[in-house]
Amino acid sequence: MAQASKEPCKKEACDIQACLSKNNFLPQKCLKVIENLQSCCEKCDYKSTHCASVSGLLKQMPKIDE
Repeated sequence: MAQASKEPCKKEACDIQACLSKNNFLPQKCLKVIENLQSCCEKCDYKSTHCASVSGLLKQMPKIDE
């Protein structure tokens, strides 16, 4: 198998950085890519170093699934 399991959510984390850079670092403009990272982290049981940042981003977001 390829080394995809080494850092399973790297692409999603990079996508967030790119989105934030383009949108004056406003997380609310990057909801979709933040959700993609959260989904990836859930799939890998948060075993990626890139998952540490997702909880901080989610705390800044308004709750949409209450």
